[in-house]
Amino acid sequence: MSYSVVVIEDEAITLEELILTIPWDELNLKLVGNAKDGIEGERLLRELSPDIVITDIRLPGQDGLEMLTKCPVPFAVIISGYTDFAYAKKAIKLGVTNFLEKPTDDEELLETLKDIVKQLDTEAILRIGASGNDEPFISLPAHFSNHLINLTIEYIKKHYAEPIGLQDVSEFTRTSENHLSTLFRDVTGINFLQYLNGYRINKSAKLLKETNMNINEIAASCGFPTPSYFTKIFRRFANITPTQYRDALPISLK
Repeated sequence: MSYSVVVIEDEAITLEELILTIPWDELNLKLVGNAKDGIEGERLLRELSPDIVITDIRLPGQDGLEMLTKCPVPFAVIISGYTDFAYAKKAIKLGVTNFLEKPTDDEELLETLKDIVKQLDTEAILRIGASGNDEPFISLPAHFSNHLINLTIEYIKKHYAEPIGLQDVSEFTRTSENHLSTLFRDVTGINFLQYLNGYRINKSAKLLKETNMNINEIAASCGFPTPSYFTKIFRRFANITPTQYRDALPISLK
C-alpha cells in the first residue's frame, strides 16, 4: 500500500530537489501534488487530502503553519531555514512530525519519511472495520504497568474533546515531550497521536450509532478541528466515511 504526499515549497531549486531525489516508490509513497505558495498549497490539501505534507514555513500568500491550521493533515514535515522556538512550538501543537532545517540533510529526511510510513502501517493494523456490535470500533490497549503511560491515557480520555497535543500531556505529567513520546510508543506499540485519534474515532462511532447528531457536531464534540479532518481520519481507520458507516448500520441502531 502506498501513501500520498504533497510538497509545498516556494524555492524552485529546493522543490525540484525534493521531487527528483526522494525515492518515493521505495518508501511506498506517491507524490500526488506540489505547490509554490500557501494559497495553492491549501487548495491542494483540501482537494487531495494527502497522508503526508512536506512544507516550508515561510510561503507566499500564507505561511505553512497557517495553512496546516486550516487544513490539518495526518503527518506533516516542516523544512525551513527559519528557526524560531515559537514557530516550532506551534508546529508541535499542530502535530508536525519533524522540523528540519535548511539545507536539508537527505538522510534525516529519508529517516523521517521511513518513520512516518511505519506509523501509517501501524495504523493499518489498528483498523478493524465498521461494526454494529458493542465492541470498540478501534481496539486500543488500555492498561499498563507503567504509571506515566496510564496517566497519559487517562488524560486522553478526559480531554479528547479538546484541542490537546503531546505538549499538554507532558506539562500535566511534568515530563519532557521527547521522553513521553518515546516511552508511549515503546510501551503501547503506537504513538500518542495515533492513540488519541483512535480514541476519538471510537467516541465518534458511538455517536454515529446512538445519536442523530450531524457530522459537524460529532467532529466538534470529539475534538477534531474540522469536519473534513474528521472524515479523513475516520476513513483512514475504517476505509469508509462517517456517513457511509452510519448508512450501513442496521435500522434498529440508527
